[in-house]
Amino acid sequence: MLSPFYLSGGSDLELSFPLKGLNVGAPASKQPAGTSRDLNNVRPFYDGKAVGGQRIGVDKKYSEQISSASVPIVAMCSVTTVD
Repeated sequence: MLSPFYLSGGSDLELSFPLKGLNVGAPASKQPAGTSRDLNNVRPFYDGKAVGGQRIGVDKKYSEQISSASVPIVAMCSVTTVD
């Protein structure tokens, strides 16, 4: 699944989607074929086919608003104390 990428000099460069996923265990100069050092919200397969693309959004867990504020909740934490 290679796609041609045309450079300004008229030559083309073959790029492929990293179907083998994320690999940060090797230096960039020895990156295994089919992997990438930087992936974010992508998925290689859809309906059993190797297509490569953006990960779909997720559904809301709850439909009701859990805060009276008009801004979304961006972080939550849990605090435990020991007496």
